[in-house]
Amino acid sequence: MNHFLAILLAYIIDFIVGDPKQWPHPVKWFGKFIHYFDGKLNKGSYRKQKGILMVVLIICTVFVLSMVITFVSYQLHPVFGIIVEATLIATTIAQTSLREAALEVVEPLKKQDIHEARNKLSYIVGRDTEHLSERELIRGTVETVAENTSDGITAPLFWSFLGGAPLALVYRAVNTCDSMVGYRNDKYENFGWASAKLDDILNWIPARLTGLIMMIVMRPQESSLRAALSILFRDASKHHSPNSGWGEAAIAAILGVQLGGTNTYQGKKSQSPLIGEPSTNLQVKHILKTITIMHRTVFLFLVFMLIGGMIIELATTWI
Repeated sequence: MNHFLAILLAYIIDFIVGDPKQWPHPVKWFGKFIHYFDGKLNKGSYRKQKGILMVVLIICTVFVLSMVITFVSYQLHPVFGIIVEATLIATTIAQTSLREAALEVVEPLKKQDIHEARNKLSYIVGRDTEHLSERELIRGTVETVAENTSDGITAPLFWSFLGGAPLALVYRAVNTCDSMVGYRNDKYENFGWASAKLDDILNWIPARLTGLIMMIVMRPQESSLRAALSILFRDASKHHSPNSGWGEAAIAAILGVQLGGTNTYQGKKSQSPLIGEPSTNLQVKHILKTITIMHRTVFLFLVFMLIGGMIIELATTWI
């Protein structure tokens, strides 16, 4: 039960405090390690093997350090252990920061300040934003919130449920590796292979659970639930990522909008598959509804985890 209390407290900490920029954050440390290994290992021959070595070293380091910190904290006092573990888990989830980042795009859009909206969106997406229209700015924000509901919130909660703070931090470390080196280009095609594949594996279950829970928390706006589910299962697999499509397809199905299309990365155009049906045009209100879906999904995901934990605890005690 201490373990489940830590997860619940982590959710509350993130919801209230978020990720203050001035506070130390594990992701920043992960980034420094990855940057170091990238510079030292991503050259010459055997880049794929070197990339595997980097991921293994980072996972082992993160797991051992977080396990020691958590174990020692619980040995000092159970309450202290709960607080420390909750704090560590809270650093792996980003519900508040994701909401704030999306709202920072909403505000200039409401004022018709397209230039500022482009600037704010550039902080949270990899695509070029300099020439995006209002519709494309809205699409980029909706897609980012939809995708990161799993990557940034429910997936680390899922792994914290299975293995506490150590596994939550391991997940976040792998996810950071993927975001930094998991690209399909000449520089990272081989070196980032292990990071990208492992991230896909760790997100496989959470992404699908998240997409299905999204369908529960809000009634489809432009169709029946049956039709929305049909869109989800039809379009989730269209995405280039084996996991990101589940969040985007669920949001598109619920809101009755179409996501995907042409994006530009460093001046080069890239075509992403169309997801959902364009029953209604994308509007600023759809960003706000996506944020609402995110909050409801995370809360219900947490409830399901805690119920599952209680059942396991009761079954173990009974046996």
